[in-house]
Amino acid sequence: MKYSKEDKPERAGGAGAGSRAVPVALVVVVLCAFSFYLGGIYSTGRSLLDSIQPAPTALLALGAATTTRRPSDDGQARPALASTAAVAFPECPADYQDYTPCTDPKRWRRYGNYRLSFMERHCPPPPDRQQCLVPPPKGYKPPIRWPKSKDQCWYRNVPYDWINSQKSNQHWLVKEGDRFRFPGGGTMFPNGVGAYVDLMQGLVPGMRDGTVRTALDTGCGVASWGGDLLGRGILTVSLAPRDNHEAQVQFALERGIPAILGIISTQRLPFPSAAFDMAHCSRCLIPWTEFGGLYLLEIHRVLRPGGFWVLSGPPVNYENRWHGWNTTAQAQKADLDRLKKMLASMCFKLYSMKGDIAVWQKSADACYDKLTPVTTPAKCDDSVDPDAAWYVPMRSCVTAPSPKYRKLGLNATPKWPQRLSVAPERISVVPGSSAAAFKQDDARWKLRVKHYKTLLPALGSDKIRNVMDMNTVYGGFAGSLIKDPVWVMNVVSSYGPNSLGVVYDRGLIGVNHDWCEAFSTYPRTYDLLHLDGLFTAESHRCEMKYVLLEMDRILRPTGYAIIRESTYFLDSVAPIAKGMRWSCEKHSSENKADKDKILVCQKKLWAGKQ
Repeated sequence: MKYSKEDKPERAGGAGAGSRAVPVALVVVVLCAFSFYLGGIYSTGRSLLDSIQPAPTALLALGAATTTRRPSDDGQARPALASTAAVAFPECPADYQDYTPCTDPKRWRRYGNYRLSFMERHCPPPPDRQQCLVPPPKGYKPPIRWPKSKDQCWYRNVPYDWINSQKSNQHWLVKEGDRFRFPGGGTMFPNGVGAYVDLMQGLVPGMRDGTVRTALDTGCGVASWGGDLLGRGILTVSLAPRDNHEAQVQFALERGIPAILGIISTQRLPFPSAAFDMAHCSRCLIPWTEFGGLYLLEIHRVLRPGGFWVLSGPPVNYENRWHGWNTTAQAQKADLDRLKKMLASMCFKLYSMKGDIAVWQKSADACYDKLTPVTTPAKCDDSVDPDAAWYVPMRSCVTAPSPKYRKLGLNATPKWPQRLSVAPERISVVPGSSAAAFKQDDARWKLRVKHYKTLLPALGSDKIRNVMDMNTVYGGFAGSLIKDPVWVMNVVSSYGPNSLGVVYDRGLIGVNHDWCEAFSTYPRTYDLLHLDGLFTAESHRCEMKYVLLEMDRILRPTGYAIIRESTYFLDSVAPIAKGMRWSCEKHSSENKADKDKILVCQKKLWAGKQ
């Protein structure tokens, strides 16, 4: 029906004014509601993009407020969490079985080629984050247990034929039936990694007596060097990018050897200064003398004073090797001379050289006094913390040892295993820390781990090998497991007090990381994930839904998670964990009066429908 002006009744004067007041009041109410909505978004630390991203109600982030409030364990009123209704996460497509969100080859073309920076971390923006469960490869089964896994793994767990066809002649790995076998070969150790390390120990005696405990292997291949050192009491972080050598890091972790995805390019490595006792490159193809020696300066930063840098491959032993390097003897000699000169300018001393191996030692003496902000290379000023390592550009300057640390040098550090229990000198720079606090923390974790083993009998057995402590302080959890057949990747928040130097000073390993982003590893690489108050500390910044989905991505099927949190957060974690096909049990802590509770979960092994 249509209305004309003639059909409309005339309004009385008073009635017209009253009717206009109704829309105005309605506008005020709508604006107030919208303001309250925006306030809710930003008070939880979410972006507007996150809020408008379509998602089912079951996928609400932890901490999403409802209209009611209840007191938390600490007596403070907090928003009641989302309903404990069942959560439903779909399966990711089958081609996501090796999905690494922040080093995704499908996104490489978006970034520049300069110094291979496209292989660095480039995480997807919030609207592009996946909200699905990464499927295992067809035929996946629980990994072979340690120590047998060091020498073999199931082919179906890492079904990559390219690296086998390209590297089998160098004895990196060999496919035999339903498994890969790792003979311990490598480009620069044709006689096996054992003979190679034996020669190296003859050049660096500190590898035999506990002086050298932590090592970094750049361009690690399938981590045979790091695997051999485990049996010699040396804990190695093997580092390799996701490149055409398919799944180097995934092979390493499948074997039970510590490794992370990474590349020396434009950003600092995720380690503090003076972290490693030794760094190693076995024909890793890193152009050490290019860009003013920038990559060498980064190795210098992460090495302890008195630490060793070991190089095998071009240009070392060029006299006997240059025929196979597609070069000339003159060119290789020039490269070696340039390398020696550059290392000397950075306060490295040539320590020893024999056969294919050359060893330099980082100076711990007055060599740095000759460096100034205008020399080449320059001495770093104090404008950037030498320990800052999360998305921090590398600097073309030498990081001199701090004069306030007299015991940071390799020869001044207690030998392994004594250093594990000694409060490091660097603990003084961690806010609120002291030697007494360190001792208390160490004792507390011994009690906690003892309790954990009653809740999870697999902890301490060969069922668990690769372990991650997702938010450590001093590495107390890892220290309490030191006699068990495990290794622990300690993660220190990039947004909290940086205590990672203390972790390394104890002879343990770890990285800086922000759990608002994906971790630098492949799917299905850890047997146990442990967190202590992570959601309490980070829920104001990170959507915990994505943290849990990331935990599911990197956890192996049949693997475990120990979540130590307040009841406030555990009540919300449980239904989401069920939606990820985890089975969980809630327990009290070792101290019955403690307000924290413990959720022990196991991820199920399932086959993708696609």
